[in-house]
Amino acid sequence: MRTKKGFTLRTVCGENVLMAEGLETIDFGKLIRLNGTSAFMWQEAVRQGEFTPESLAEAICREYAVDAEKALSDTKAMLERWTKEGLLEA
Repeated sequence: MRTKKGFTLRTVCGENVLMAEGLETIDFGKLIRLNGTSAFMWQEAVRQGEFTPESLAEAICREYAVDAEKALSDTKAMLERWTKEGLLEA
């Protein structure tokens, strides 16, 4: 799994926002606001390139004081939302 090209994490008015840029995202007409943890997860996904829910959950556990099971559960839920929004590629 990887992040779809053309989406960039920006800070707008103090908020973390995913913005669509480029021709491949021409049909994407919205901004997606991310909290601090999900912004970290997006940055980690971009850094890893190819990632799994488990690899992102491990990074979250290293960054935050969170239980591994909870991190994996929350990561899977966020990846499901990102998939529905068209932010990820297989």
